[in-house]
Amino acid sequence: MMQRLLSLFLALVPLFALGAAPAPQPNWLTTVVATPEGGYRQGNPNAPIKLIEYGSRGCPTCYAFATDGMKPLRDQYIATGKVSYEYRDFLVHGAPDLALALLNQCVGTARFFPVLDAIYANQPKFEERLIALSKQEATLKAWEKLPPAQIATKFADALGMVTFLKTQGLPEARARQCLADPKAIARIAKTYADGAKLHGVNGTPTFFVNGRRVSAITWPYLESELRAAGA
Repeated sequence: MMQRLLSLFLALVPLFALGAAPAPQPNWLTTVVATPEGGYRQGNPNAPIKLIEYGSRGCPTCYAFATDGMKPLRDQYIATGKVSYEYRDFLVHGAPDLALALLNQCVGTARFFPVLDAIYANQPKFEERLIALSKQEATLKAWEKLPPAQIATKFADALGMVTFLKTQGLPEARARQCLADPKAIARIAKTYADGAKLHGVNGTPTFFVNGRRVSAITWPYLESELRAAGA
């Protein structure tokens, strides 16, 4: 009997020596929340370095950053928990930016960043349609007299935004509801106004690192700022 108990004890010793299994590391890339300022934040909420971008989905420089900078930013800094990243809308292109902002936010918090990436990747095609539309001066002047929801919908249809968002899983009926949502329009407008009035934002992209505005607009320079902050 004693021999059996001793054998059982010896079999359990390695388990005690190993201790409890370590807690799984959070997946910071799927940790996304809407912020009180009207933005969307990806990453560790307690990250020592907090990065904020005021961006426009129609901005070519923002497109360049999304193309060149987002992957290394996520892989090397957000995924490790060292940096959190918040995107806030700054509507430098007016109604077309508003339409894309409304549609992007319409997909929900969990899908916000994948759809933001897809919108930036499709920016050249939206731009082609916008250039063609800019030649229709009478049409654009008529649209200028419309309320924000109606003009956003006009641009969303003319530039193929509603059709594009369908490829991202957003039903057309739901897209049109979001384009006409007065609360969403007011929220995005406030984010834009606060960026200008409270933080002095006057162009895109504008980055803040731990509350300090930095002059970087490209990934190499922004990465230098992150490293200087301790990332």
